[in-house]
Amino acid sequence: MEKSKSKKGLIIIIAICMIILVVSILSFFIWYKNSLKAVSPNEKDSSVRIVIPEKTGTVGIAEILYNKGLIKNELSMKIYAKINKINNLQAGKYDLNRSDDLPTILSHIQNGDIANDEVKITFIEGKNIRWFAKKIADKTNNTEEDVYNLLKDEEYIDSLIKKYWFLTDEIKDSQIYYPLEGYLLPDTYVFENEDVSVKTIFNIILNYMDKKLMSLKDVINSKTYTVHQMLTLASMAELEGKSDTDRAKIVGVFFNRLNANMSLGSDVTTYYAFKVDMGERDLTKQELNTYSPYNTRGPNMEGKIPIGPICNPSVSAIKAALNPEAIDALYFVADKTGKVYFSKDLDEHNETIKQLKEQGLWYEY
Repeated sequence: MEKSKSKKGLIIIIAICMIILVVSILSFFIWYKNSLKAVSPNEKDSSVRIVIPEKTGTVGIAEILYNKGLIKNELSMKIYAKINKINNLQAGKYDLNRSDDLPTILSHIQNGDIANDEVKITFIEGKNIRWFAKKIADKTNNTEEDVYNLLKDEEYIDSLIKKYWFLTDEIKDSQIYYPLEGYLLPDTYVFENEDVSVKTIFNIILNYMDKKLMSLKDVINSKTYTVHQMLTLASMAELEGKSDTDRAKIVGVFFNRLNANMSLGSDVTTYYAFKVDMGERDLTKQELNTYSPYNTRGPNMEGKIPIGPICNPSVSAIKAALNPEAIDALYFVADKTGKVYFSKDLDEHNETIKQLKEQGLWYEY
């Protein structure tokens, strides 16, 4: 009887142990499966940058991922890597997501899906060097001063003049603010990373400018005016008109005024002369009447083109400068919507301005 009781007790103990074992195994399995899930499956912006040094093992990578909040715990990763014989995790810089589960994260590291450090910068048509410098400083590890210092480097500028057919000694005039103004073709450019140098940025843009201008080289060489002067007119047309048609007409007016030995009378040149950004404020009467080789509203500028471009024009503006439309007009003005009105003489021009003011279309800051 006692043996029967002892045997029965042993069976109960074994059964309890089996239950505990099954429950433990089941609990561990549930824990393990849960540990493989994403830390933040519903997080929208869950990207995290990590760096895995060379010769870092699974244990070290697990620690990095856990400390960055990319996995729920280190043990589950070690188990998963052991079970799945993952031993080819690659060093490098990665952008991983908390919304991805552990197997997905490890597959990125296995495949060496290293983070793309490329920097994309969009330079907008009609913006000047000051704007370019701010954009470069914002997108790369350079400062605005780095941009200006390179533009002051005479040896560098001389090297560019030797390299590019469209750059001449005209850009070295001491009165020019920035020698490459007008030559940095606006577009979207992709650079290797934030450490890209200003010199590399300029060289890439100038190479693209070379490619675009090469197709226009015959037309450029057929003109009486130099490339520098044509780009100057293009930069003015870029800011004065919105459409290609208007810009071609505007350049036509410029040539009419030059032929009549009149000043070009373009407000956008005065803004540039006094380093005031368009839309920042109105120009003062004193500024309008002060001499500057850029200011076509000022004295002693009759029959003259500004000393250099006042912005970086688009290809379409350059084409407008090279192919101006013949027009019987000496004046033009734009309303607040950007529509341009052309006039044959000053009286007609003043009447247009009067009507625009009466209609509430006159542009005021």
